[in-house]
Amino acid sequence: MKPNDDNARLPVDQRPFRVLIISGSDRRQYNCPGVDSKSRALMLQMADMLPPEWEIDYEDLGNVYGRARIQSCNACVSTSMALCVWPCNCYEKNSSSEPDLLWDVDLYARLDMADAWAIIGPINWYGPTSNLKLMFDRLVCMNGGNPDENTIDHKDPEKAMELEHQEKWQSMSQNHLEGRTAAFFCYGDEGGDEMDKTGRPKILRHKQYFDPQAEPYAHERDAYAPLVWQCRYGGVEVPDNLWVHCTSGKGRKYSDNQAEDMIQEQEFMATFNQWVQEFTLFVAEKGKVPPNQYRAYGYERPNNLLKELKTGIRAWKLRFGLEPENSSNQVQKELGINDDTTLNPKKSEGEKLRNK
Repeated sequence: MKPNDDNARLPVDQRPFRVLIISGSDRRQYNCPGVDSKSRALMLQMADMLPPEWEIDYEDLGNVYGRARIQSCNACVSTSMALCVWPCNCYEKNSSSEPDLLWDVDLYARLDMADAWAIIGPINWYGPTSNLKLMFDRLVCMNGGNPDENTIDHKDPEKAMELEHQEKWQSMSQNHLEGRTAAFFCYGDEGGDEMDKTGRPKILRHKQYFDPQAEPYAHERDAYAPLVWQCRYGGVEVPDNLWVHCTSGKGRKYSDNQAEDMIQEQEFMATFNQWVQEFTLFVAEKGKVPPNQYRAYGYERPNNLLKELKTGIRAWKLRFGLEPENSSNQVQKELGINDDTTLNPKKSEGEKLRNK
């Protein structure tokens, strides 16, 4: 069933069950590399396999020329958990200066509306794709993020540090997507035809640098372990049997392992179909998930012109070495551990070093 976002306003027992499928490959046909990904094909196939009475939402994170990309996480949590706002307020929808795909396609709200997520993606260099990693980095706010940015004047680090030590923070900091189910299907070619009989790259001259017995994972699915454990950390359930890997195209050239080749691999497709079936059975039995206290669905960003002006003034003062009283910035400067006073923060450290 086509998703109807208005149904998210209904009581849980009156709305349809809802699934969000995410294709995590970086590939799309509309720019380099000019060919759609295997994960996109699997996403569309899964959507057709799920029960027709369910609302099926899906999104492809692949790169498209001229489209917004997922902006990187600014690691606000490392300054204070209270500085990390749910949903992320480092960026905003339809921004001309910092366009962000997560906001532009309302992904925070769509993750919130779904009872279960199905995430499909390749393994790139022993890990998830850069776009999937970016998405999950930006989802740190679902794990205890501040649901009321007014408590920190939008983005005031000193106020956030103070709030984190107050009693009221204990009730504000929650796992905002807790209770949902996430399933992961990852795949890879284990080096395609690049590997020799010893398990080393054929073109490698210094063979002793690469020990195939010491590769990082005994099980290929562990390449997605950081994403799985982030979900579990925040109360999003990832059943062990719904965290699956399957190999496609091993021993073949990359050009011979496209989506049209993958769907001809009976063992691979059987593994994928079994994963979809087990996902369907598990989430159907679990049922619909009630919304949490602070929702991304229906979130309306506050008017922050004055607060952003104050943040901008603070940033300009730092350029002149005028740190807020008793701030971490001031202490670091006094200790000489973070020499970062500059009138041009966009200039790279390498450039500043060479101009000294």
